[in-house]
Amino acid sequence: MKKSKLVWLSSLILVLSVFLAACGTGNDKDTSKESGSDSKENSGSVDATQELNVMETAEIPTMDSVLVTDVVGSNVLNNVNEGLYRLNQENLPIPAMAAEEPKVNKEGTVYTFKIRDAKWSDGSAVTANDFEYAWKRAIDPKTGSEYGPYMMDGVVKNANAIGKGKAKAADLGVKALDEKTLEVTLEKPVPYFLSLISLSTFLPQKEEFVVAQGKKYASNSDTTLYNGPFVLEGWDGTGLTWKYTKNDNYWDKDNVKLDTINVDVVKEVQTQLNLYTSGKKDRAGLSGEFAMQYADNPDVVKDVESSPFYLKLNQKRDGKTDTALANVNIRKAISMAFNKEDLTKAVLANGSFEANYLIPAEFTFDEEGKDFREVNGDMNKYNLEEAKSYWEKGLKELGTDKLELDFLGDDSDLAKKMDEYLKNQLEKNLPGLSIKLKEVPFLVRVDLNSKQDYDIQVAGWAPDFQDPYTFLNLWLSDSQQNNMSYASEKYDKLVTDAQTIYATEPAKRWKAMADAEKTLIEEDAALAPIYQRGTMALQKPYVKGLVKHNFGAQYSYKWTYISGK
Repeated sequence: MKKSKLVWLSSLILVLSVFLAACGTGNDKDTSKESGSDSKENSGSVDATQELNVMETAEIPTMDSVLVTDVVGSNVLNNVNEGLYRLNQENLPIPAMAAEEPKVNKEGTVYTFKIRDAKWSDGSAVTANDFEYAWKRAIDPKTGSEYGPYMMDGVVKNANAIGKGKAKAADLGVKALDEKTLEVTLEKPVPYFLSLISLSTFLPQKEEFVVAQGKKYASNSDTTLYNGPFVLEGWDGTGLTWKYTKNDNYWDKDNVKLDTINVDVVKEVQTQLNLYTSGKKDRAGLSGEFAMQYADNPDVVKDVESSPFYLKLNQKRDGKTDTALANVNIRKAISMAFNKEDLTKAVLANGSFEANYLIPAEFTFDEEGKDFREVNGDMNKYNLEEAKSYWEKGLKELGTDKLELDFLGDDSDLAKKMDEYLKNQLEKNLPGLSIKLKEVPFLVRVDLNSKQDYDIQVAGWAPDFQDPYTFLNLWLSDSQQNNMSYASEKYDKLVTDAQTIYATEPAKRWKAMADAEKTLIEEDAALAPIYQRGTMALQKPYVKGLVKHNFGAQYSYKWTYISGK
């Protein structure tokens, strides 16, 4: 993880040097979401048949890059499309549709990109206008994008004003100077900007094609255009199967070895195992008893991710009516009333570990190389005595001796086991509490979350860029990702100050972010942290060069190949 320390510092130093000394440009450096050694394998003979068979655990919600907010959709888009930058095998953001490093003004706020000679899957040229159109479409309130405003706010010029209705989407600080030149104006120097624009939200879209497709755009594989390593085929918009085929129009096709990737959605671990052991699939996830059973198998790949998981505690049902979780003592009681260590070891058993925080361990480091986690340490740890004390106070304040809360979760095999464990722990340790489980398909959970139609929900977040802000801005009172009616003037000020008045003062910015995390978790118990995700999977030894990322999309298949099958 030593690379992580250099990444955050180098990206910050880059911006500060541009800001203070009128230097040129540079690269943000970022870490791998999963640190498996297979991500760097690029040697060995290549088999004649280049076909990979993998599984996902959820459906594709949409292929519209400005609407995607989930991991599966991001994974797919990362492999069939390409933005100005993409993460390479070393998880460094490198020019992709950008032909070279951008020119940056001395203030570090204006980036000028040259677009390389590249084509869409229909043979037409990728242009600077494709980026201007897509970014402005993402910020336009009429589009209904969650990530557009969330990602651009405080970063791209006028994004905040557009979100507040004080400016139009046309005023966003992105402009095609000509077909091959794109100018992006920022509100202020942004340390992680080059890694940020590797995300799906910043992918290009061909205006003529999008307009022609109308409401059908990106609703299936035939109503979507591709400019990345692969083309999506066989996706009907709702199905549990699809495939990638090599994109012959891709500018870097010579470095793409796989011809076909077959994907099936399989939610049950036992079914995944059956498909893997029968040779029908090349990779299968492990958890629980299966993880323990296969722990010593030579095919096992273990990885630690920078993804925290937590209970979202919804304070207003449908965003309007106060729930019992609007009471801070009730929230604190729940956050301390379940044994996280037993959950990770006995239920998950996949390398995930107890977390009493929001910002992951080994994710970002200060100027002296100190892990962000060392500032606040653990907060709201499992403590049955304190949990019961807060519970009694909360019930008294609510004027009742019992509560019934619904618990929203996914319908995957692992999610069901985890939800049942949490239900049992909370009901056993908090007298008078009754939990009603509501386990639904991923797409349904996403919809219920957006509507705030839940009380408690298990959720997690994969970072979008390598900076604590990627987690902290989720819980701003006006964030479209909040969806639990948490609102704190103190928290908002700390997070906003970190991004504005302390943008070029690393030490003060660091402290403001640490104070914000403490306010969110320890003081307000807005979230109840559970674990930091680890993964365990079986992967065939003939699968080489599978690149796994630490933020944004999880996987890149661009450099993957089959050798020795």
